[in-house]
Amino acid sequence: MVLRIGGLASGMDIDSLVEQLMTAERVPLDKLEQKKTYTEWQRDDYREMNSLLLDLDTSIFNGISKQASYIKKTVTVSDADALSVKNVNSTMDFSGSIKINSLAKAATMKNSGEITAITDASKTLSEASPAVTAQTITIKAIKKDGTMQSDDEAFKYTIDPSKDTLDSIIAKINKDSGATAFYDSTTKQISLTAKNTGDIKDGAEIALSSDVTGASSFFTGVLNLAADNTGANGTAGENAKFTYNGLETTRPSNTFQINGVEFTAKKVTSDAVTFSSTPDVDGILNTITQFVDKYNTAIEKIRTKLSETKYRDYAPLTAAQKKDMEDDEIEKWEKFAKSGTLKNDSILNSVLTKLRSNFSTAVSGTSGFSQLSQIGITTTSNYLDGGKLTIDEDKLRAAISKDPNAIYELFQKSGTTTSEQGIAQRLRASLKSAMTDITAKAGKSSSVNNTFSLGKMLNNYSSKISSYEDKLKSIESRYWARFTAMETAINKANSQSTYLTNMMSS
Repeated sequence: MVLRIGGLASGMDIDSLVEQLMTAERVPLDKLEQKKTYTEWQRDDYREMNSLLLDLDTSIFNGISKQASYIKKTVTVSDADALSVKNVNSTMDFSGSIKINSLAKAATMKNSGEITAITDASKTLSEASPAVTAQTITIKAIKKDGTMQSDDEAFKYTIDPSKDTLDSIIAKINKDSGATAFYDSTTKQISLTAKNTGDIKDGAEIALSSDVTGASSFFTGVLNLAADNTGANGTAGENAKFTYNGLETTRPSNTFQINGVEFTAKKVTSDAVTFSSTPDVDGILNTITQFVDKYNTAIEKIRTKLSETKYRDYAPLTAAQKKDMEDDEIEKWEKFAKSGTLKNDSILNSVLTKLRSNFSTAVSGTSGFSQLSQIGITTTSNYLDGGKLTIDEDKLRAAISKDPNAIYELFQKSGTTTSEQGIAQRLRASLKSAMTDITAKAGKSSSVNNTFSLGKMLNNYSSKISSYEDKLKSIESRYWARFTAMETAINKANSQSTYLTNMMSS
């Protein structure tokens, strides 16, 4: 360690002199740190563009690429109180009639007598009189498809009298079985209702069995399979019966699908209920409009970054420079310094060119529309817009009304070549290619620096900065060594001068 003498002999401000000398020596280091900061800004701007492209890609996937976006229907029903109709996956318009002859019902059961052993449903069954012993409940019920649960599918629960209460058992049944249980403390009875409607031809609608050990204490007089499954203490489930376009048929539920259309029967009718569908023009138009808006927003943001002015006189501020500036001054300076990080960037210019080409080239092999202009979507006439899209709403509405499936094909047609692929597929391919290139250059937030090109540059700057900081420490030590030697020499000369003066005056 160098001994530092700060101007006691010479009267000079050595600290200030060394600081000024080191400021000059730091210039190359400041430039390295500024380059590093600028590269970090550039990396972040690339990642922002990647997020923008990913958002557009996701929007395309969830919107114009899905067939569900084009099969939206406006359905008219002559008696909406009796029947509701909803399109699920029918690609064609539909119409017809349904006469509802009877509604589907769920099977029910109840115990024939009062539950005398249990006086408080919240108390453990071991407290019943007589006490309930360990036993297993098995419940089989009808499924949504109208078939009965198998033995493996049945609900089974072994009662632990020391822990279980009647309330807890009923809660367990309601949660995990195919039936809903209810205990009425007034009548002291339990009822069971199947969660699904329908008639099982080959067995009981709700089948219950219990393995009771010891004296009869819980299920005897509570639920008896033989006595309660039919007759006064039980009702059989029923299927919905209806006449569809003149054909009498049944379904286990009041809600059912035919040819991709969902029907819900609400009440019995004396006459047939008619229904018909047309394309939901507003819904489909909204999906396409949302895509165009999202696309135009992305194009505008990309063009803005490409055309930003690069202010070369505004380099990133060093820490020393920021100390002498107000916060608003720093903000204004950095606004100019950050501008132009992606000016005329080749990756972004390339993706804009590809996107414009995706729209301009016809889709070959379609059965209907082959170009966006045929459905009222064109690029704006101003070339400075960079290929933004505009919509002729009347023309697009007419195309949707005519054949929404043809619009879906225009966007999503499959093909081995680009010309055969739908526009949405082309767009997503171009976006993914650009995102891959950007990721290779700027990485992701989770990326390690040595896995992308700008990250490698940042590592290189960090290494050079670290080496130069070590060099500056050596230079500063050398300056102090020289000034210390000077101070020592001056101090020695002063001492000798004082000695001679004293000798001559004595």
